[in-house]
Amino acid sequence: MAQYKTSKTAGLLIIAAIYLIAIGVGVLAFNRAEGLNPLVRLFEADFWATVVVWFFGVLLRNSSVYDPYWSVAPPVLLTGYAIYCSSFNLPVLLMLVAVWFWGMRLTANWVYTFRNLGSEDWRYMMYRERCPRSWHLVNFFGINLMPTVVVFMAMLPAILLVELDPIRTNALFMVGFVISVAAAALQWGADRQAHRFRRENPGKVCRTGLWKCSRHPNYLGEILMWWGVGIMYVSLVQSHWFTLFGAVAVTLLFLLVSIPMMEKRELARKPEYAEYKKVTRML
Repeated sequence: MAQYKTSKTAGLLIIAAIYLIAIGVGVLAFNRAEGLNPLVRLFEADFWATVVVWFFGVLLRNSSVYDPYWSVAPPVLLTGYAIYCSSFNLPVLLMLVAVWFWGMRLTANWVYTFRNLGSEDWRYMMYRERCPRSWHLVNFFGINLMPTVVVFMAMLPAILLVELDPIRTNALFMVGFVISVAAAALQWGADRQAHRFRRENPGKVCRTGLWKCSRHPNYLGEILMWWGVGIMYVSLVQSHWFTLFGAVAVTLLFLLVSIPMMEKRELARKPEYAEYKKVTRML
């Protein structure tokens, strides 16, 4: 195997370069779409940045190149849009603080767990083996584009908040802010506990700390993060409650796809997981 595929440092540098290219292409796409609705322009930037990441994932034969996109794109897109709209009032700043805290923590966790470009998420490997003829369609639409669309929908309240450029917050806005920050802190705690447990108890089911109360506290944090963002915006524009459909989409993605897949794998690998599942709530 090529040296760049076995080195963690080389892999991280390559992925960082790919994401800088993706950001550059996204900026070009946004600027070239001048005259269109800003929301459409922002989605075009997100779409073409995703295409760049997908392309390099194909080139490197590793779809996990996309993995950090979930946490990198929202802070970059929302900050860039706030600069474009010259919108930096207190509510917008608080929203950006929450999103950056969540994004930096989740990206740091990805860096910690990243091995090298020779390693790929087990789910992608499974899809490649099960769907050899339609793999490239599954890869582009399912692994890359679908999460981009879901997260863009979840970001919609934050995007509209930037456009609104509000002057002040209210009590419900602060509730949403606290939910988002607490959700990221919950993920941080859950991931730290899981990493420590796995180092000390390889192959065992983590049933300590937050994992004693929830089978998926990290996923719970991800879900709550986007509900908090939605609440921040809806607190200021109550008639736009429908923008919470993005948080609903994230919730359904975890409940119907991510969690069932993860639990099926855990049940196959760890016999004691069945008993853990009986006595511990999903979220």
